[in-house]
Amino acid sequence: MARSRLVSPRNSNARQESILELISADGRIAVEELAERFAVTPQTIRRDLNELAAARRLTRVHGGAVVASGIENLAYETRKGTASEAKERIGAVAASMIEQGSSLFINLGTTTEAVARALARHTGLLVVTNNFNVAGTLYANPEIKVIMAGGSMRSSDGGIVGQAAAAAMAGFKMDLAVIGTSAIDEEGVLLDYDVREVQVSRAIIENARRVMLVADAGKFARRAPIRIARLAEIDLFVTDRLPTPRAAALCRDSKVEVVEVLA
Repeated sequence: MARSRLVSPRNSNARQESILELISADGRIAVEELAERFAVTPQTIRRDLNELAAARRLTRVHGGAVVASGIENLAYETRKGTASEAKERIGAVAASMIEQGSSLFINLGTTTEAVARALARHTGLLVVTNNFNVAGTLYANPEIKVIMAGGSMRSSDGGIVGQAAAAAMAGFKMDLAVIGTSAIDEEGVLLDYDVREVQVSRAIIENARRVMLVADAGKFARRAPIRIARLAEIDLFVTDRLPTPRAAALCRDSKVEVVEVLA
């Protein structure tokens, strides 16, 4: 893929964040390509990649780097900062499609949290969530009733996970589920890292009349070991873009309505 040449940010932190956005979109990146793109030496790029790998934000390979491990998720703060602008656009458009007076599930994820931020001024909503950050965003609005699932809270991100939370979700039948995912594989399977989180996501999907997936294009380049669902179980997919013809074909074959939120 042809890339335009960029002037390298003077601040290495800014350059490293740009590298993470590129690798999130493409899945793999080469040292020489990055050096040309940012107009710096390969040694500078190698130092950037080594620092990012030490922080578990990517995985180093010969000649470049790939997205982080397929068996361990990125740290929460790293996930928040990855494709953050795209997530905010996705959140705004997704929220605009949710009718006032709806009942909805919202599960774990930094993109679902972006949806919650965009919903903060809606009225007449009933929100059932296992995401402490979502609840913290919405509870102050007296026009939104928030119900938190009970269960074990992950200290890393405020997620309520496990059988108790899944059982709590099964006690509702909601208009809409707003869900995120850690990865989407080449067969159209949504994937995650924590089996306890997947138990809750499955209960959410099974007890919603419609399911909205919110995920940025980088999820097509990531790997994770545990199945959540197939794209065919999704009614609506809000994303910044479909990164490849293969991704577009997966959505067509799965009969998923796609809304692309282009920059």
